[in-house]
Amino acid sequence: METVNRGKILLGLEINLVLFYVGAVGACTVSVRQPHYLEVDYTHKAVTIECTFSTTGCPSEQPMSLWFRYGAQQPENLCLDGCRSETDKFTVGEALAQNRVSLTVNRVTSNDSAIYICGIAFPREKTSRAKQTGEGTTLVVRESKLLSKELQSLLTVLLVLLSIYITGVCVAFIVLSKSKSNILRNRETKEDSQKKKSARRIFQEIAQELYHKRYAETGPQLEKDNIYENRRALSNCERP
Repeated sequence: METVNRGKILLGLEINLVLFYVGAVGACTVSVRQPHYLEVDYTHKAVTIECTFSTTGCPSEQPMSLWFRYGAQQPENLCLDGCRSETDKFTVGEALAQNRVSLTVNRVTSNDSAIYICGIAFPREKTSRAKQTGEGTTLVVRESKLLSKELQSLLTVLLVLLSIYITGVCVAFIVLSKSKSNILRNRETKEDSQKKKSARRIFQEIAQELYHKRYAETGPQLEKDNIYENRRALSNCERP
């Protein structure tokens, strides 16, 4: 706690020095407002901290906007050179005619969690009220509640591979099922054909057996009848 208080004191002294540098002595009053807390997750490519201000009794000239950050490291001044490009880590937006400025943190990471302080100053005014800061916005970048981008990509790849594997297994199962069905159908057809041939053979054997049996029963009588008929015919021929 002592370290934090010491850091805040150092930050206050540094802010006062910067404000003194831009002109710390005049007669207008500036009031600065900014959100107290802002929480985002790592998926945000950028986050913007808004800052509004009002003035009383100040000249018509546009004020100067300043940004400070207090985090785990030493307090630091941000964007003294302007930070107008989006390729920079920080981008300052100014609409001074509408009493509004902003600071955009680009390529957000967990290291960007800190307290961001907005300052407005009229450099030519000598009163200290012409140079004021907001109470600071605590920015929190959370990571634990969401999966990292690398892990999300890995899970996506695994899901795609799992889908391909399941599809392949289903196709193989269908092919094997059809093949097995065809084999069983061919086997049944062959067995039916063999059964028909076997039934036909048995029928033929039974028919032959019945024929021989009938012939065995009627054969001698037929021979006797034939002999009798032959003798009768001969006797008729011998008569004058």
